[in-house]
Amino acid sequence: MDITSFSDENFDTKEWVNKILQNADVQDKKESYTMSLVMKLQLYVQQVNAALEDTSQQVFMSLPKILRDTKNLQQEALSLQEKMSVVKEEIRQIEEDTGSSIASIEKLDKVKHQLEVAKQGLHESDNWTVLVNDLEEIFDSKDIDNITKKIVGMQKSLKLLVNIEDYEERKEQLEGLKNRLEAIASPFIVQAFTSNNIDQSIVYSKIFSSIDRLPQLLKYYHKCQKDVLVKKWRYQLEIEQDEPITQLIHNYYDVLLSNWHTQSKWLNQVFPSQSSVDSLIDIYIDVFASLDPSPSECVDAAIKQQIDKLGFLHEIKVIIKQFGNNIIEVINNMGGKTGIKKEKLTSLLELIYSPLVVYVSNYSVYEQHVLTQKLSQIKCIKVELPDTIQALGLTIPSVINLARDAKKRCDEITENCGYCGLLKALRVFLTNYADQYRVALRQIDRNKRGSGEEDWTNFQLCFSLLQNTGDVLMNLQKLEKDLTLAVLNFNKKDDSFPVEFKYLMLNQTERKEYESLVKCVTEGTKLSLLDHVMNEFNKLCTDIHNVTYQVVFGPISGYLNSVSSSKTWVQFDDPSFMVDLPDYSFSPQEYITQIGQYLITLPQHLEPFLFRENPSLECALKASDPEYINIEDVEGALADVFLKIIARGTCQSYCDQILTIFELTPAASRQLAHDINYLGDILKDFNLNLTENLKQLMSLLKIPVDQYLQQSAGYTARYVATIRQMRNIKSSG
Repeated sequence: MDITSFSDENFDTKEWVNKILQNADVQDKKESYTMSLVMKLQLYVQQVNAALEDTSQQVFMSLPKILRDTKNLQQEALSLQEKMSVVKEEIRQIEEDTGSSIASIEKLDKVKHQLEVAKQGLHESDNWTVLVNDLEEIFDSKDIDNITKKIVGMQKSLKLLVNIEDYEERKEQLEGLKNRLEAIASPFIVQAFTSNNIDQSIVYSKIFSSIDRLPQLLKYYHKCQKDVLVKKWRYQLEIEQDEPITQLIHNYYDVLLSNWHTQSKWLNQVFPSQSSVDSLIDIYIDVFASLDPSPSECVDAAIKQQIDKLGFLHEIKVIIKQFGNNIIEVINNMGGKTGIKKEKLTSLLELIYSPLVVYVSNYSVYEQHVLTQKLSQIKCIKVELPDTIQALGLTIPSVINLARDAKKRCDEITENCGYCGLLKALRVFLTNYADQYRVALRQIDRNKRGSGEEDWTNFQLCFSLLQNTGDVLMNLQKLEKDLTLAVLNFNKKDDSFPVEFKYLMLNQTERKEYESLVKCVTEGTKLSLLDHVMNEFNKLCTDIHNVTYQVVFGPISGYLNSVSSSKTWVQFDDPSFMVDLPDYSFSPQEYITQIGQYLITLPQHLEPFLFRENPSLECALKASDPEYINIEDVEGALADVFLKIIARGTCQSYCDQILTIFELTPAASRQLAHDINYLGDILKDFNLNLTENLKQLMSLLKIPVDQYLQQSAGYTARYVATIRQMRNIKSSG
């Protein structure tokens, strides 16, 4: 029987009993099994009681011994305390009796130490004199090792003579001797450094370390390495003068990179206590500043001979960036990234990228030249006007691709540092492209027919040109989004490159302009990077729409010209003409029926353009007139707006023509009102109405002469007076 669960702090009696009795084997004999369990538990209780009794008896028997041991320990502690007090008192008494004697001993020891120092000083002073005399003889032999040993000995002597009166003089004397040693050793040092002789270089490193002149030796190394690398550049210019400058610079950068690897190992052996990365960066900074002619001058001379200047700059940029990345990688692999100052690394990278700075500043000029040249190769203007408009539509993908290619070039050549220049070049390029559309528009404007003649050919050409312009606008909107997204990504740091390119490829003025652009786009203060271009094409859409309106409205204008002509109304001057005829006796005159027939045929000419889905034309129309913006997205909505504009123009022109009529008889007045009403019926077929002005004129023309003064109240005073004079109605005065 397992009784371990009884020792559990959370023991539950009921749970334990239920668990025991749930055993399947005991379901049929629970009573006997229960009795057996009770007997076992009683037996366990008896065993526990017996164990407790034995343990209690043992503890009781051992208590007297524990008490005796405790009492003995207490007595020993009291005895120890008394002895400690006696010892403490003895120590105090000894200190009082021997205090003055110890002070005397300390004073004598101090005097002894001072005498020993004085003795050593006299010895070293005498040794200094001996070493100086010996050095004068050894200098003549130019034995560098012996001279070094003597100077090291003098250094040790000088450290012990720091308190003598002529210490400074002796210090200057020692520095002079070191200078003489350096002068003797310098030719050998230069030879060892120039030939990369490690053994000899290590010897001189130890010598200069021993005389505390290691920084001076590093200067020798710096100068030797600089001279070697500068001479290699000049030598390369001479032997590779027939090679392109790109290949020449690439080869020299390979030399520099190989030299870096070699010298880093050399430095770690010769100057193990110095940072090889720091030393090499200092050397390379000096080398790039000393190259004559500089890489910038070589690139400047070469680019003048290049036809594809941007292609040439791209080659130079690739070479420079590859070299810069290789240098960064080498530094990182040497563990020098965290050990050098960022300013020093930036200085080196600035010199490496310096050949590109002036060209990034003038990037807009180069990019504009390329884009203008590409645009001139795209033949947009043809002999026939329809061919010109068709050609313009076909050139849109090519023009947009040219703009995207320019964006890609800006990234590849300038790391987007020339973005401001790119935008300037794109504005000029796309504005020049817009001029091609204006040429076509001027051709349409010149080819318009005279007033009163239907001109459906030019009408179709206008809408085709408008559709092409809308296509350009849609593509420009996508391009502008891509340009904006690129600017928003400028602030994302590249952890693999320690310095932002704007500090390497832009001068201070250009950098401020660049940062201002990024700030404007990031903060949303500038909504469009191509605002000037977008405005230009929006205005172009407006101008094309106006010409389209003029083409469509031309016949209507011609028909309306007859309204102000007296010939139109002379037939109504016959006194026999019955004024009191009913309205159905009047029929619309020819001019207004011609207008009606023209308006009825207009939708079928609009159908190819405005009664089907046409995103490009929709974009152009919305840019041309605000009326197209807030319309329902249903088929024919754009056509309804266009018809509304034509109808409004017709009504306004009709009003203007009516107001120029000199005189109307009562019959002519009724006829004119009937003509206006006919136009209203035509417009109702298009779900349009007459304008309020034309309605007023129609109502004033219908008012009987004898009731005119009373019923004209509430109408526009100008219209009331004009119609009254036109109908020869006398005023009340």
